[in-house]
Formats: sequence, C-alpha cells, structure tokens
Amino acid sequence: MKTRTIGSARLALGAALAALTAAAVPALAADPPKEEVPFWAIGRPKSDVAAKMAPVPAFPIPTAADKLPVGKIKVPPGFKVEVWASNVLDARSMREGDKGTVFVSSLFVAGKIYAITDKDGKREVKTIAEKLELPSGIEYHKGNLYVATPKQIMRFDNIEANLASPPKPVVVYDKLPGDIPHGWKFIKVGPDGKLYFPVGAPCNICEPSDKYTRIFRMNLDGSNVETVALGMRNTVGFDFHPKTGELWFTDNQRDWLSEDLPQDELNRVSQPGKDHFGYPFCHQGTFVDPEYGWGKSCDDYKKPAALLGPHAAPLGMRFYTGKMFPSQYQGAIFIARHGPWNRTNKYAADVVVAFLDGKGNVTKVEPFLTGLVENNQYLGRPVDVMVMKDGSLLVSDDHNGAIYRVSYKR
Repeated sequence: MKTRTIGSARLALGAALAALTAAAVPALAADPPKEEVPFWAIGRPKSDVAAKMAPVPAFPIPTAADKLPVGKIKVPPGFKVEVWASNVLDARSMREGDKGTVFVSSLFVAGKIYAITDKDGKREVKTIAEKLELPSGIEYHKGNLYVATPKQIMRFDNIEANLASPPKPVVVYDKLPGDIPHGWKFIKVGPDGKLYFPVGAPCNICEPSDKYTRIFRMNLDGSNVETVALGMRNTVGFDFHPKTGELWFTDNQRDWLSEDLPQDELNRVSQPGKDHFGYPFCHQGTFVDPEYGWGKSCDDYKKPAALLGPHAAPLGMRFYTGKMFPSQYQGAIFIARHGPWNRTNKYAADVVVAFLDGKGNVTKVEPFLTGLVENNQYLGRPVDVMVMKDGSLLVSDDHNGAIYRVSYKR
C-alpha cells in the first residue's frame, strides 16, 4: 500500500509539473509588448544625445502677464515690443476680423479657437470653439471664420456678430487624409478667391501617395480641388505677394539626418501645379536624400527662394503691407521661426525678415525680433506673425500663451 501511495504521488507530481511547464513555455516564448514609437522619433539615431531630444511642449497653463519675457526681446532701433494679450493658451495662427476682433487658433495643448476683443480699453479673450482636433489653421474672409483640422475644413458664418453664441460650424470639406503627423494646417484665401491648404508628409521621410506633400486650393464651397505646389514636406505658413499674387511658403525639412542639415526653406511658387520643391528626393535644393535620392538630381526640382537655417522650424509668414514701419520693410516678408527641438544647440525662436529686390528675389534675410533663447533654453517660441490694420505686427508665442505687438515710432 505504501509503495502504491508513493507511486501515485509521483505520478500526480509529474502531471502537475508537466502542466506547469506547458503553461510556462508560451509565457516564456511570447515577445514582450513593444512600446509604440511616436512619429517624431522614427529614424532617430541610436545615440545618448539623440535619445534625449524630444519636441518642446508648450506650458500647460499660460504664463502670467507679468512673467512674460518681453523685457528680454530685442528689436531694431525705433521699434517697440509690448504684451498685446496674455492668457491665450497655446496661441498659434492669427487673423483680424472686419471689426477688429483677432481670432487665434491653438494646437496640441488647447484644442480651442479664441476671439480677442477690446472691452473698456482692455483685451478680453473668449473661447468660441473647443474640444477640436489640432485646429491650427484659421482664416477670416468676408465675415466668416474658416477652421481646418487634419480631417476637415469648417466655416463659422457671420462670426463677429455671434461671439457670445457662435453658430454651429458648416463643414466645407471633409476629404482630408486626417493623419496626425504634419496633419495640422495653415489656410488662407488667395487673391483668386480660392482657399489654399496644405497636406504635409505623414512621416519624417517617406514617399507617400499624391494625397500628401502638396499645397492645394479649392472653391470656398469645397469644390474643384486642385494642386498648386508639389514636393512640400510641411508648411505651416504662407502668403501671397501683394503685387504679383504669387504664393510664397515656409517649409520644414526632414529630421534626424544631421544636426546642421538640411536647412529649412522659404519657397516661391512661380508655376502653380507644376513646381516641385524636392521632397523626399532633394533637400534645401543642394543635396539628395541618402535613402530616397538615388537616381535623382536636385537640378530637376525648384530651388528654394532662401534658406532659413537647420531645423529652425519657420512657421507663420506675412508680406508687410502696412504703413507704420520704415520704407525698407515695405513688401518684405516677416517669418516666425519656432526654433529646433532636435538640435543640441538651440537657436532661432525669433522673427526674421526677408528682403526682396524688384524682381522678387530674396536679397538677404536678417534678424528682426530676437532674445528668446537663454542658456540653451527657450524663453518663448514665435509661431505666427500678422500685420494689423494700423501697420503694427502681432507675434504669437505658443510656449507662453501670449501675443506681442511690435510698433514703430518715427
């Protein structure tokens, strides 16, 4: 009896061990879950320095007005910088309405559209739309406010008369790809009365379909969509020459190739629908991509009008059409450079000005508004510029949630 008991026990123990082993083998063989790589990190070099680089987040709350770095900002003699509005969380693109309302968009942090009005001599910031997906692109045209997300373009009718109770938006166009990488917009109505909008590359570097890397235009009702520019990686700012009507745009080039290459671009569209600006085959007009450039020549693509620095992140830009600034600024282009996140030495975070000759060629690019980089850290990050009706220049700063005003006094 004792022998049988021991034998039964051994059999039971063996069965138990077999069951445990069978259960354990799949667990040991299974791959651990892979951590999803954010789109901006794809292609990042495997080095300790690169591993520490990541996009610079905007502050989760706006910087208090008395803490804003306006005292650090430097501008040329005769110009003055002041805080025009604070408490504008994640301030991005700006447009001025017929009655003087300044509309401001936001991006990753806020997801809101603001309206800034004067009330008893003080500026009041109102939220007129919220819980939107990356509503960076806005345009004001004939009383209506257009708002673009990665998925659609909508319109708020007669907006300045309804700031207290904004109307339900009308969807104008809903056939955008919707990708988050470089999916946020900058939109503007051109001199031809059409609405221009970009669709950036859904990646750092790739060769996507013809739905991407283009600037398009369409009728204001969303019909007749056509290509204006090709080979554009990611533009978040463009404007039209006040005399020729030509489209000019800033373009952010690829990441992770080098700390000092490639340089971002200012581009000029001289042949709408035909001009190809190189992406993903050629960068900054001078060298082909190490992966996608084989068999390609930069001579086959449109050259940049100007180079704006490596990873400088040029965003909003405007031709100066006001009367306040000195004559040499008439017709010049003011460009907001957000500043690089994937570069060891931080720089830019400024506004530069590109001067043009009589033929529309850029003769030089000079610093205009500086002082927002200190101890290799950003004190502020300009996003957009806008010429006010009085000729002054507004500069949005999403890092601090503020808008500065630059004026000139003779």
